[in-house]
Amino acid sequence: MAQAMAQEMPQPIPSGRQARGRVRVPPSKSITHRYLDLALLARRPLIVERPLLAEDTRLFLAALARCGWTVEERSGEEIWLAPPAAGVPSGVPVEIFCGNAGTMLRFLVASLAALPGRWLLDGVARLRERPVGPLVEALRRLGAEVRYLGHPGRVPLEIAGATLGGGVTGLDAGESSQFVSALLMAGLAAPRPLVVEVSALTSAPYVEVTLAAVRRCGGRIETLPDEDGTRRYRVVPGLLPPDRLRVEGDASAACYPAAAAALTGGSVLLEGLSADSPQGDRRFLDLLARMGAGVAWSGDEATVSGGPLQAIEADLSAMPDQVPTLAALAPFARGTTRIRNVAHLRLKESDRLSAMATELRRLGAEVEEGMDRLDIAGTWWQAAPPDDRVAVDTHGDHRIAMSLALVGLRRPGVLVDSPQVVAKSYPAFWQDFLGLLR
Repeated sequence: MAQAMAQEMPQPIPSGRQARGRVRVPPSKSITHRYLDLALLARRPLIVERPLLAEDTRLFLAALARCGWTVEERSGEEIWLAPPAAGVPSGVPVEIFCGNAGTMLRFLVASLAALPGRWLLDGVARLRERPVGPLVEALRRLGAEVRYLGHPGRVPLEIAGATLGGGVTGLDAGESSQFVSALLMAGLAAPRPLVVEVSALTSAPYVEVTLAAVRRCGGRIETLPDEDGTRRYRVVPGLLPPDRLRVEGDASAACYPAAAAALTGGSVLLEGLSADSPQGDRRFLDLLARMGAGVAWSGDEATVSGGPLQAIEADLSAMPDQVPTLAALAPFARGTTRIRNVAHLRLKESDRLSAMATELRRLGAEVEEGMDRLDIAGTWWQAAPPDDRVAVDTHGDHRIAMSLALVGLRRPGVLVDSPQVVAKSYPAFWQDFLGLLR
């Protein structure tokens, strides 16, 4: 009980120090999710090397177990997966709890429509607010039987497995690229080829991450010529993954120690991050370079060093997870930082635009919030920030917590409420983050 209470205590952020040292980037959450989903669809044994073992991915592993899979964790560095020998009884609905894991939910909505069985998907209250409607409608046009058990377009829902067919379907992915990734991967287990026509797409690099994962698993998805601005993909059923797949470093997680170095004038070496990774958030390091930070690559290592920061204007539609990170740096950059084209950020684990605007204002920063944008003045570029103690609200969101921790490196008196929310994607965040401060 005492330990649980200690974990709930606000985390004070040491101010006035530099971030210096070396961080081994944790495994990618996005790629771990994709390998687990592709294993489910291929129905073949798989060893996943260096998976991310965090709240979201453990929920996916629990879902595999609910689907009859054998899941064995070996020393934290490997997960052994084996499909059920006899399948899941089709007459008994299998309940799967998705917590607040939006990626897992969207992937399973599509994948379970392709696999035999009856499935019930649900999650926490916030997950029930996150949309799945465009994906469900695209699946229904391919014959999938998906029924809402509550509010249309939201979980909970019931899926009749093995009802996904082939053919052509349209999809509006303006709210989430996960709709596209989910449908493309599920099509690999369909009885015949399908074509997905995507009329709107946000966070496009995540689709490239999916296509790269599919290639590694022996799948075939063709990118067809666009028609009238519509992206088109053709999925040829079939998967033949190797016996082992290794997860690369998480570009999203790497952004926090990188930003800490840039903000404090320190120097941090990031291990295990590929310069040519398809992960969209790898380009956040390019944004840091635009702001004045030093970024140097050597193989699978990047060194980020700090310097005076300049405000930038950035369209972050392709890397929405880094909007809070850039917003955390903005009050300390010369000029006004303008973040654009990120309306879909309101549909994440929290309304991240509102959450960052609210908490930065509480700390004394000047923020203008629009429907799809943030404008943040460099209030503390030269002027000293306030130093009164403020416990900031993480809004139940791991990325808000990690970003507000960055603010506390230069703005004294910051305490992060509910610091344990980082376990969703980066369980070792506080150890890594605080361990860099000198």
